[in-house]
Amino acid sequence: MIKVMLPNRCRFATRSFLNVTVSTRSFSSQDVAPLLVNPSNVTKDAVSIDASWHMPNSPRKAREEFLNKRLPQARFLDLDEVAKDHQLRLKHMIPDPQVFAKFCERSGISRTSPVVLYDTHGVFSSPRALFMFRAFGHTNSSVLNSGLPAWESTLNPVQYSPPSLDGSVIRGYEQIVSNSSKFDSTSELVLDARAHGRFLGTDPEPRPGLPSGHVPNSFSLPFNLFLAQNTNIVSGETYTRFKTRDEILEELKKAVGDGETRAMLEGKRQVVTSCGSGMTAGVLWLGLDLLGVKGVALYDESWTGYAMRPQNKIAKGE
Repeated sequence: MIKVMLPNRCRFATRSFLNVTVSTRSFSSQDVAPLLVNPSNVTKDAVSIDASWHMPNSPRKAREEFLNKRLPQARFLDLDEVAKDHQLRLKHMIPDPQVFAKFCERSGISRTSPVVLYDTHGVFSSPRALFMFRAFGHTNSSVLNSGLPAWESTLNPVQYSPPSLDGSVIRGYEQIVSNSSKFDSTSELVLDARAHGRFLGTDPEPRPGLPSGHVPNSFSLPFNLFLAQNTNIVSGETYTRFKTRDEILEELKKAVGDGETRAMLEGKRQVVTSCGSGMTAGVLWLGLDLLGVKGVALYDESWTGYAMRPQNKIAKGE
């Protein structure tokens, strides 16, 4: 067991954590920080630094892993990069003081900032980073015992990189207008999930001032046709569920015909779902996916975005 020894003025109560005795008190910018801290001791003002490093023969890439998952607002410390000016080109050496100072400046670290260093192994490269900080007199620095794995396993929040959006499944206004100008074998099939009366233009829209009707060359397929009503035997209230695959298929055939249905299922016709504001278009999207129709797109603005532009053509009737 390793015990952290602190000056008398900073000696706090300790407890055992993974066979290592560490401080149980959170530290502030006025303290000489404990060498080891647990996830529960990391304060909101602490600057978290990912100092992960992998052996040269390892397929793991520390910076890429950092970009994918890290402590919230963490910075990345490339232990090799800061030492690149070494006269022998050796890796992860103590950097020039100016290089260290620039890293701290970029990371928003002052001489008194509490700093928590961690790595993705648990404990491997973070002690080396702590040695560097302490060697430059930054005593308000600590290693996060067990690193990112312990942080995550104790249900602390983890920051992930923003996911990439698959633009192929989203349709915008210009695409819908262009597609509506004609209907042939190359056109996308736009399915409107609104109530049939709103599609025809005979019933008003629920949004004041918005005309009813539909995008030219689109098809009416009210979302509720994919759903069945059930009754809660306890409360007596009704609720909805998806119909069976065969029932959904029949509703689709009624709406667009056997030929178009077959083309959709064979991947020969691109499908776009729409509705009033983009909400129930999701019901059609899911129902079509259940049928095996792949790559169904959704008109994000839907009818609200289309109809609020006065220059657009609005079709009415069948």
